[in-house]
Amino acid sequence: MSDIQREALSSASSQQDTISELLARLLMASGPGGQEDEVRAICMEAITPLCDETWVDAAGNLIGLIKGRQDCVESRRAVKVMAHMDEIAMIVKSVNSDGTLRVTALGGANPVNFGMCPVDILGDNEIIPGVLSFGSMHATQNAPQGADVLSGNVHWDDVHVITRSSLQILRAHGVRPGTRVVLSRHWRQPFRVGDAIAAHFLDDRAPMAAVIDSARQLSHRRSDLTCDVYFVFTTSEEESNAGAMFASTSLPGDTTIAVEVGPVMDEYGTRLCIDPIINTGDEKGYYTREVVTSLASAAEACGYSPQYALLVDFASDASAVLSNGSSAEAGCLAIPTENTHGYELILDGAIQACSVTLCQFLVAFQAGGNE
Repeated sequence: MSDIQREALSSASSQQDTISELLARLLMASGPGGQEDEVRAICMEAITPLCDETWVDAAGNLIGLIKGRQDCVESRRAVKVMAHMDEIAMIVKSVNSDGTLRVTALGGANPVNFGMCPVDILGDNEIIPGVLSFGSMHATQNAPQGADVLSGNVHWDDVHVITRSSLQILRAHGVRPGTRVVLSRHWRQPFRVGDAIAAHFLDDRAPMAAVIDSARQLSHRRSDLTCDVYFVFTTSEEESNAGAMFASTSLPGDTTIAVEVGPVMDEYGTRLCIDPIINTGDEKGYYTREVVTSLASAAEACGYSPQYALLVDFASDASAVLSNGSSAEAGCLAIPTENTHGYELILDGAIQACSVTLCQFLVAFQAGGNE
Protein backbone atom coordinates (compact mmCIF):
# COMPACT_ATOMS: atom_id res chain seq x y z
CA MET A 1 0.00 0.00 0.00
CA SER A 2 1.34 3.43 -0.97
CA ASP A 3 1.69 6.39 1.38
CA ILE A 4 -1.10 8.16 -0.54
CA GLN A 5 -3.46 5.20 -0.05
CA ARG A 6 -2.62 5.03 3.63
CA GLU A 7 -3.29 8.75 3.99
CA ALA A 8 -6.63 8.39 2.17
CA LEU A 9 -7.68 5.50 4.41
CA SER A 10 -6.63 7.41 7.51
CA SER A 11 -8.62 10.46 6.38
CA ALA A 12 -11.73 8.33 5.68
CA SER A 13 -11.44 6.67 9.10
CA SER A 14 -11.05 10.04 10.80
CA GLN A 15 -14.09 11.41 8.98
CA GLN A 16 -16.14 8.34 9.96
CA ASP A 17 -15.26 9.04 13.59
CA THR A 18 -16.35 12.68 13.18
CA ILE A 19 -19.67 11.66 11.62
CA SER A 20 -20.26 9.07 14.37
CA GLU A 21 -19.65 11.66 17.07
CA LEU A 22 -22.02 14.13 15.42
CA LEU A 23 -24.67 11.43 14.98
CA ALA A 24 -24.43 10.41 18.64
CA ARG A 25 -24.97 14.02 19.73
CA LEU A 26 -27.96 14.42 17.43
CA LEU A 27 -29.55 11.18 18.65
CA MET A 28 -29.32 12.27 22.28
CA ALA A 29 -31.08 15.58 21.57
CA SER A 30 -34.88 15.67 21.69
CA GLY A 31 -36.70 17.33 18.82
CA PRO A 32 -40.47 16.93 18.68
CA GLY A 33 -42.20 19.01 16.01
CA GLY A 34 -42.37 22.64 17.09
CA GLN A 35 -39.67 22.17 19.75
CA GLU A 36 -36.53 21.31 17.80
CA ASP A 37 -34.30 23.69 19.78
CA GLU A 38 -31.76 21.11 21.03
CA VAL A 39 -31.27 19.64 17.57
CA ARG A 40 -31.07 23.07 15.94
CA ALA A 41 -28.32 24.19 18.32
CA ILE A 42 -26.14 21.18 17.43
CA CYS A 43 -26.66 21.71 13.70
CA MET A 44 -25.93 25.43 14.01
CA GLU A 45 -22.64 24.70 15.74
CA ALA A 46 -21.66 22.12 13.11
CA ILE A 47 -22.63 23.93 9.93
CA THR A 48 -21.77 27.57 10.68
CA PRO A 49 -18.01 27.19 10.05
CA LEU A 50 -18.76 25.54 6.69
CA CYS A 51 -21.11 28.13 5.23
CA ASP A 52 -20.91 31.71 4.00
CA GLU A 53 -24.06 32.58 5.97
CA THR A 54 -26.26 30.86 8.53
CA TRP A 55 -29.53 31.98 10.07
CA VAL A 56 -32.82 30.80 11.56
CA ASP A 57 -35.92 31.89 9.67
CA ALA A 58 -39.35 32.83 11.00
CA ALA A 59 -40.55 29.20 10.82
CA GLY A 60 -37.63 27.95 12.93
CA ASN A 61 -35.74 26.40 10.01
CA LEU A 62 -31.95 26.54 10.26
CA ILE A 63 -30.42 27.62 6.95
CA GLY A 64 -26.80 27.49 5.83
CA LEU A 65 -25.76 29.02 2.51
CA ILE A 66 -22.69 28.08 0.47
CA LYS A 67 -22.40 30.52 -2.42
CA GLY A 68 -21.44 29.55 -5.93
CA ARG A 69 -18.53 31.03 -7.86
CA GLN A 70 -18.52 34.80 -8.19
CA ASP A 71 -18.27 34.60 -11.99
CA CYS A 72 -21.76 33.03 -12.04
CA VAL A 73 -23.48 35.75 -10.06
CA GLU A 74 -25.40 37.15 -13.05
CA SER A 75 -27.01 33.80 -13.86
CA ARG A 76 -27.63 32.88 -10.23
CA ARG A 77 -29.33 29.53 -9.67
CA ALA A 78 -29.92 27.77 -6.37
CA VAL A 79 -30.63 24.33 -4.97
CA LYS A 80 -32.34 23.75 -1.63
CA VAL A 81 -31.24 20.65 0.28
CA MET A 82 -33.64 19.72 3.09
CA ALA A 83 -33.31 17.42 6.09
CA HIS A 84 -35.83 17.64 8.91
CA MET A 85 -34.94 18.24 12.55
CA ASP A 86 -38.09 16.83 14.14
CA GLU A 87 -38.75 13.30 15.35
CA ILE A 88 -41.88 11.25 15.87
CA ALA A 89 -43.19 11.93 19.37
CA MET A 90 -46.36 12.31 21.41
CA ILE A 91 -48.50 15.25 22.48
CA VAL A 92 -50.72 15.54 25.54
CA LYS A 93 -54.42 15.35 24.72
CA SER A 94 -55.74 15.62 28.26
CA VAL A 95 -54.62 15.54 31.90
CA ASN A 96 -56.57 13.10 34.06
CA SER A 97 -57.60 13.73 37.65
CA ASP A 98 -55.18 11.05 38.88
CA GLY A 99 -52.21 12.80 37.23
CA THR A 100 -51.94 10.44 34.28
CA LEU A 101 -51.79 11.88 30.77
CA ARG A 102 -53.67 10.90 27.66
CA VAL A 103 -51.46 11.32 24.63
CA THR A 104 -51.71 10.98 20.88
CA ALA A 105 -49.23 10.85 18.02
CA LEU A 106 -47.10 13.82 17.03
CA GLY A 107 -46.09 12.74 13.55
CA GLY A 108 -46.37 9.26 12.09
CA ALA A 109 -46.15 7.30 15.33
CA ASN A 110 -48.10 4.34 16.70
CA PRO A 111 -47.76 3.08 20.29
CA VAL A 112 -45.85 0.05 19.01
CA ASN A 113 -43.09 2.40 17.76
CA PHE A 114 -42.18 3.15 21.37
CA GLY A 115 -43.53 0.26 23.44
CA MET A 116 -43.92 0.67 27.20
CA CYS A 117 -40.99 2.92 27.97
CA PRO A 118 -39.66 5.89 29.93
CA VAL A 119 -40.51 9.32 28.55
CA ASP A 120 -39.65 12.95 29.16
CA ILE A 121 -42.59 15.32 29.47
CA LEU A 122 -41.55 18.75 28.15
CA GLY A 123 -43.53 21.05 30.42
CA ASP A 124 -43.48 24.80 29.87
CA ASN A 125 -41.52 25.28 33.09
CA GLU A 126 -39.82 21.94 33.71
CA ILE A 127 -39.06 18.59 32.11
CA ILE A 128 -40.46 15.76 34.22
CA PRO A 129 -40.22 11.96 33.88
CA GLY A 130 -43.03 9.59 33.03
CA VAL A 131 -43.70 6.07 31.83
CA LEU A 132 -45.70 5.24 28.71
CA SER A 133 -48.12 2.50 29.72
CA PHE A 134 -50.48 0.13 27.91
CA GLY A 135 -51.69 -1.28 31.21
CA SER A 136 -50.99 -4.66 32.74
CA MET A 137 -50.09 -7.63 30.57
CA HIS A 138 -52.26 -9.72 32.90
CA ALA A 139 -55.43 -8.10 31.62
CA THR A 140 -58.27 -10.23 30.26
CA GLN A 141 -60.39 -10.00 27.14
CA ASN A 142 -63.22 -8.57 29.27
CA ALA A 143 -61.84 -5.01 29.04
CA PRO A 144 -61.55 -3.27 25.64
CA GLN A 145 -58.02 -2.16 26.50
CA GLY A 146 -57.11 -5.67 27.62
CA ALA A 147 -58.34 -7.12 24.35
CA ASP A 148 -56.26 -4.66 22.35
CA VAL A 149 -53.13 -5.21 24.43
CA LEU A 150 -53.39 -9.00 24.37
CA SER A 151 -53.92 -9.01 20.60
CA GLY A 152 -51.05 -6.58 20.03
CA ASN A 153 -53.44 -4.15 18.37
CA VAL A 154 -52.72 -1.20 20.66
CA HIS A 155 -54.21 2.22 19.83
CA TRP A 156 -53.55 5.63 21.37
CA ASP A 157 -56.86 5.35 23.25
CA ASP A 158 -55.33 2.35 25.07
CA VAL A 159 -52.28 4.35 26.18
CA HIS A 160 -51.56 6.65 29.09
CA VAL A 161 -48.49 8.23 30.67
CA ILE A 162 -47.88 7.65 34.37
CA THR A 163 -46.40 10.74 36.07
CA ARG A 164 -46.92 10.07 39.81
CA SER A 165 -47.63 13.80 40.14
CA SER A 166 -50.73 15.64 41.30
CA LEU A 167 -52.70 17.99 39.10
CA GLN A 168 -51.26 20.91 41.06
CA ILE A 169 -47.67 19.78 40.47
CA LEU A 170 -48.32 19.15 36.80
CA ARG A 171 -49.85 22.60 36.48
CA ALA A 172 -46.84 24.15 38.19
CA HIS A 173 -44.50 22.37 35.75
CA GLY A 174 -46.53 23.66 32.80
CA VAL A 175 -47.92 20.30 31.70
CA ARG A 176 -51.14 20.79 29.72
CA PRO A 177 -52.88 19.77 26.51
CA GLY A 178 -50.34 20.44 23.75
CA THR A 179 -47.30 19.53 25.87
CA ARG A 180 -44.79 17.42 23.94
CA VAL A 181 -43.77 13.98 25.25
CA VAL A 182 -40.59 12.36 23.94
CA LEU A 183 -38.60 9.20 24.45
CA SER A 184 -36.45 9.55 27.57
CA ARG A 185 -32.83 10.54 27.07
CA HIS A 186 -31.32 7.36 28.48
CA TRP A 187 -33.17 5.29 25.86
CA ARG A 188 -31.65 7.33 23.02
CA GLN A 189 -28.13 5.91 23.21
CA PRO A 190 -27.02 4.40 19.88
CA PHE A 191 -26.43 0.64 19.97
CA ARG A 192 -23.73 -1.20 18.02
CA VAL A 193 -24.83 -4.33 16.10
CA GLY A 194 -21.84 -5.72 14.21
CA ASP A 195 -21.27 -3.48 11.19
CA ALA A 196 -24.39 -1.42 11.93
CA ILE A 197 -25.67 1.23 14.29
CA ALA A 198 -29.17 1.10 15.76
CA ALA A 199 -31.16 3.78 17.56
CA HIS A 200 -34.46 5.56 17.74
CA PHE A 201 -34.62 8.66 15.52
CA LEU A 202 -32.03 7.85 12.89
CA ASP A 203 -34.94 9.40 11.00
CA ASP A 204 -33.85 12.09 10.40
CA ARG A 205 -30.62 12.38 12.41
CA ALA A 206 -28.58 10.20 10.03
CA PRO A 207 -29.60 12.24 6.95
CA MET A 208 -28.84 15.45 8.88
CA ALA A 209 -25.34 14.15 9.57
CA ALA A 210 -25.01 13.34 5.85
CA VAL A 211 -26.11 16.85 4.87
CA ILE A 212 -23.61 18.44 7.27
CA ASP A 213 -20.83 16.20 5.92
CA SER A 214 -21.82 17.13 2.37
CA ALA A 215 -21.59 20.80 3.32
CA ARG A 216 -18.09 20.09 4.65
CA GLN A 217 -17.09 18.59 1.31
CA LEU A 218 -18.61 21.45 -0.68
CA SER A 219 -16.87 24.03 1.49
CA HIS A 220 -13.60 22.70 0.02
CA ARG A 221 -14.95 22.69 -3.55
CA ARG A 222 -16.32 26.22 -3.85
CA SER A 223 -14.49 26.72 -7.14
CA ASP A 224 -16.64 23.92 -8.62
CA LEU A 225 -19.97 25.46 -7.61
CA THR A 226 -21.75 27.52 -10.23
CA CYS A 227 -24.81 28.35 -8.15
CA ASP A 228 -25.84 28.71 -4.52
CA VAL A 229 -26.69 25.82 -2.23
CA TYR A 230 -29.09 26.34 0.67
CA PHE A 231 -28.88 23.66 3.36
CA VAL A 232 -32.23 23.77 5.15
CA PHE A 233 -32.83 21.93 8.42
CA THR A 234 -36.60 22.00 8.59
CA THR A 235 -39.22 22.02 11.33
CA SER A 236 -42.39 19.96 11.66
CA GLU A 237 -41.83 17.59 8.73
CA GLU A 238 -43.43 14.67 10.53
CA GLU A 239 -46.73 16.50 11.02
CA SER A 240 -47.26 18.92 8.17
CA ASN A 241 -44.04 19.80 6.28
CA ALA A 242 -44.73 23.35 7.45
CA GLY A 243 -41.07 24.35 7.73
CA ALA A 244 -40.24 23.09 4.25
CA MET A 245 -43.20 24.86 2.68
CA PHE A 246 -42.21 28.14 4.32
CA ALA A 247 -38.58 27.77 3.20
CA SER A 248 -39.61 26.81 -0.32
CA THR A 249 -41.58 30.03 -0.75
CA SER A 250 -39.02 32.30 0.95
CA LEU A 251 -35.74 31.02 -0.53
CA PRO A 252 -34.60 31.23 -4.16
CA GLY A 253 -34.15 28.20 -6.39
CA ASP A 254 -36.36 25.90 -8.44
CA THR A 255 -34.93 22.57 -7.24
CA THR A 256 -35.44 20.90 -3.86
CA ILE A 257 -33.69 17.76 -2.65
CA ALA A 258 -34.87 15.98 0.49
CA VAL A 259 -32.35 13.78 2.30
CA GLU A 260 -34.16 11.04 4.19
CA VAL A 261 -34.09 7.52 5.55
CA GLY A 262 -35.46 4.95 3.12
CA PRO A 263 -37.37 1.84 4.25
CA VAL A 264 -35.72 -1.53 3.58
CA MET A 265 -38.58 -3.75 2.40
CA ASP A 266 -39.17 -6.54 -0.10
CA GLU A 267 -42.22 -4.59 -1.25
CA TYR A 268 -39.97 -1.82 -2.53
CA GLY A 269 -37.06 -4.02 -3.61
CA THR A 270 -34.67 -2.18 -1.29
CA ARG A 271 -31.74 -3.79 0.53
CA LEU A 272 -29.88 -3.00 3.73
CA CYS A 273 -26.55 -1.81 2.33
CA ILE A 274 -24.70 1.45 1.86
CA ASP A 275 -25.98 2.02 -1.70
CA PRO A 276 -28.26 5.07 -1.55
CA ILE A 277 -31.97 4.77 -2.27
CA ILE A 278 -33.21 7.08 -5.03
CA ASN A 279 -36.89 7.72 -4.36
CA THR A 280 -38.88 7.95 -7.59
CA GLY A 281 -42.20 8.83 -5.97
CA ASP A 282 -44.31 8.61 -2.83
CA GLU A 283 -47.80 9.29 -1.49
CA LYS A 284 -47.61 13.00 -2.44
CA GLY A 285 -46.62 12.36 -6.07
CA TYR A 286 -43.75 11.47 -8.36
CA TYR A 287 -40.35 13.15 -8.25
CA THR A 288 -38.96 15.00 -11.25
CA ARG A 289 -37.52 12.47 -13.70
CA GLU A 290 -34.41 14.50 -14.54
CA VAL A 291 -33.60 14.99 -10.85
CA VAL A 292 -34.09 11.28 -10.12
CA THR A 293 -31.71 10.26 -12.91
CA SER A 294 -29.16 12.91 -11.89
CA LEU A 295 -29.14 11.62 -8.30
CA ALA A 296 -28.65 8.07 -9.56
CA SER A 297 -25.85 9.19 -11.87
CA ALA A 298 -24.15 10.93 -8.95
CA ALA A 299 -24.31 7.73 -6.90
CA GLU A 300 -22.82 5.75 -9.76
CA ALA A 301 -20.05 8.32 -10.24
CA CYS A 302 -19.13 7.78 -6.58
CA GLY A 303 -18.92 4.00 -7.06
CA TYR A 304 -22.33 3.02 -5.65
CA SER A 305 -25.22 1.07 -7.16
CA PRO A 306 -28.28 3.30 -6.69
CA GLN A 307 -31.46 1.62 -5.49
CA TYR A 308 -34.44 3.02 -7.38
CA ALA A 309 -37.63 2.72 -5.30
CA LEU A 310 -41.23 3.88 -5.49
CA LEU A 311 -41.99 4.40 -1.79
CA VAL A 312 -45.78 4.49 -1.82
CA ASP A 313 -46.32 4.74 1.96
CA PHE A 314 -43.85 7.59 2.45
CA ALA A 315 -43.52 11.35 2.07
CA SER A 316 -40.78 13.95 2.33
CA ASP A 317 -40.24 17.69 2.47
CA ALA A 318 -39.36 17.58 -1.24
CA SER A 319 -42.54 15.81 -2.32
CA ALA A 320 -44.56 18.21 -0.16
CA VAL A 321 -43.18 21.34 -1.81
CA LEU A 322 -43.39 19.75 -5.24
CA SER A 323 -47.04 18.81 -4.72
CA ASN A 324 -48.07 22.28 -3.52
CA GLY A 325 -46.33 23.98 -6.43
CA SER A 326 -43.75 25.92 -4.42
CA SER A 327 -40.84 24.01 -6.02
CA ALA A 328 -40.57 23.44 -9.74
CA GLU A 329 -38.65 20.18 -9.43
CA ALA A 330 -37.65 17.85 -6.63
CA GLY A 331 -35.90 14.63 -5.71
CA CYS A 332 -35.24 12.51 -2.65
CA LEU A 333 -32.00 10.78 -1.67
CA ALA A 334 -32.32 8.25 1.16
CA ILE A 335 -30.17 6.13 3.47
CA PRO A 336 -31.30 2.44 3.53
CA THR A 337 -32.83 1.89 6.99
CA GLU A 338 -34.38 -1.07 8.79
CA ASN A 339 -37.35 -0.51 11.14
CA THR A 340 -38.20 3.00 9.96
CA HIS A 341 -40.16 4.91 12.63
CA GLY A 342 -39.11 2.24 15.12
CA TYR A 343 -35.75 1.14 16.50
CA GLU A 344 -33.92 1.97 13.30
CA LEU A 345 -30.70 0.47 11.94
CA ILE A 346 -28.23 1.56 9.25
CA LEU A 347 -24.89 0.16 8.09
CA ASP A 348 -21.53 1.76 8.72
CA GLY A 349 -20.61 3.88 5.71
CA ALA A 350 -24.22 4.56 4.67
CA ILE A 351 -24.11 8.17 5.88
CA GLN A 352 -20.88 8.81 3.99
CA ALA A 353 -22.27 7.16 0.84
CA CYS A 354 -25.22 9.54 1.03
CA SER A 355 -23.07 12.61 1.69
CA VAL A 356 -20.63 12.04 -1.17
CA THR A 357 -23.50 11.26 -3.56
CA LEU A 358 -25.22 14.49 -2.55
CA CYS A 359 -22.00 16.47 -3.00
CA GLN A 360 -21.43 14.93 -6.44
CA PHE A 361 -25.02 15.72 -7.47
CA LEU A 362 -24.67 19.35 -6.41
CA VAL A 363 -21.37 19.80 -8.22
CA ALA A 364 -22.75 18.16 -11.38
CA PHE A 365 -25.91 20.26 -11.11
CA GLN A 366 -23.85 23.42 -10.81
CA ALA A 367 -21.93 22.37 -13.91
CA GLY A 368 -25.15 22.51 -15.89
CA GLY A 369 -26.62 19.07 -15.25
CA ASN A 370 -30.08 20.53 -14.51
CA GLU A 371 -31.68 23.75 -15.64
